[in-house]
Amino acid sequence: MSERTGWDRRLSVVADGKRLIGHSGTVLLRRCADRTGLTGALARVLPSSTVASWRDRAGVLVHLAIAIVLGAANLSEAEQLQLHHGPLFGPAASDSTARRTLGALDEPALAKIAKVRARVRRQVWSLLHLRPGGFPWLMVAGKRLTGWIVIDIDATVITAASKKAGAAVTFKKTFGFHPLAAWCANTTESLAMVLRPGNAGANTVADHIAVLTDALTQIPGSSTAKILVRVDGAGATHGLLEHLEALNTTRRTVRYTVGWKITDDDERAIAQLPEAAWETSVHQDGSLQEGYFVAELTGLNTREGWPEGMRLIVRRVKPTRRHLKKLTAFEKKTGWRYCITATNIRHMWGIAGSGQAQFLDVLHRSHASVEDRVRTNKAMGLGNLPSASWEVNRGWMLAANLAADLDAWVRLLTLHDIDDLADAEPDTMRFRLYHLPARLSTHARRRYLRIETTWPWAQAFTTCWQRLTALPAVT
Repeated sequence: MSERTGWDRRLSVVADGKRLIGHSGTVLLRRCADRTGLTGALARVLPSSTVASWRDRAGVLVHLAIAIVLGAANLSEAEQLQLHHGPLFGPAASDSTARRTLGALDEPALAKIAKVRARVRRQVWSLLHLRPGGFPWLMVAGKRLTGWIVIDIDATVITAASKKAGAAVTFKKTFGFHPLAAWCANTTESLAMVLRPGNAGANTVADHIAVLTDALTQIPGSSTAKILVRVDGAGATHGLLEHLEALNTTRRTVRYTVGWKITDDDERAIAQLPEAAWETSVHQDGSLQEGYFVAELTGLNTREGWPEGMRLIVRRVKPTRRHLKKLTAFEKKTGWRYCITATNIRHMWGIAGSGQAQFLDVLHRSHASVEDRVRTNKAMGLGNLPSASWEVNRGWMLAANLAADLDAWVRLLTLHDIDDLADAEPDTMRFRLYHLPARLSTHARRRYLRIETTWPWAQAFTTCWQRLTALPAVT
């Protein structure tokens, strides 16, 4: 018999397996939620009851977040995943129970959960400082930003295929929602997110301030001394920059970099720059980026009404073919494409050369990593909002944020020294760890979750479990 077609000889496929776990990585996520104190803290602020048929709301929310990490895109898929984990965690919550749980999360409940997340994050960050590598400080232009917490703010569009509460035509001419969010660039955690209608403005000052305020409350007090906020061009508003300046106190330093829409005045100022003013740009590793140049534009044009001390850094590059149709008359004349960054950074304490135009340019360009956060969050629950109800979708968004945090905490606390998993994206984590099949067995009054010994990441799985188990319990 041919080897190509004989593999199925005497093979029968039957559906009579018992105590098989198809997504055994769920134990890592649940263990992380328990050991960091998230499960217990949520139980203290969400409704509870002694009625036998009552489902613990904290457990419902945590397992919904876990299901989202595993790939669930709606409440029905989340229920099916939890049914499969019955031998581990007991009976699953139905999709209707999950829907009622999310719909009941009103503003007071969301405020309590935000406090819980901040308290748990303080515990996680204290553990990160104790790692062999210490806290994950950012590296920019070959320099380590020790002591600086970097917050990236960005908006995205979540499309909707049906009519849902709040869905509207977006600025991209699509139909859906336009949430605004803030992430911690150091840890990739989702700090804050506001669900907004699809027609919400890109540069609405009140929304930016609200998201920033929520994000700052998520940062442990011991880490708030030096904050860097990065926003794209939507952040270049008088209201937001004045608010950022007002956040500076004797105990807290707040710096920002924002994108800048070039005006005719800016182009006239650029025209005054001598060729000697242009310096070669640098890569993220600090090496020169030949063909790209930066210069200081501050003081060459009048900027009345903007915060005192604001600097403008201009960057020029040769336009590519896709940029040719968008070039201004000035850019066509000079043969360069320009972009400007606004910042209040004169010097970042402890970082040599942080006031130079080259460093400030690459510092803001590294804000592009926020697109990775948007993409990975959409891969974990935010690719689509599953309900026609605004309240349920808002609750789902919270569950997706918890999912992003759980995934980040598992990697930060237990996989930080495993190169191919420390910065792994959702699909990679699912393939290598989270979707790993296992068999649940019992021996000598103990339960064993047995995974395939030949799986390339079997050792990483058990190491992750052992490190999570070794974390100090939160009381």
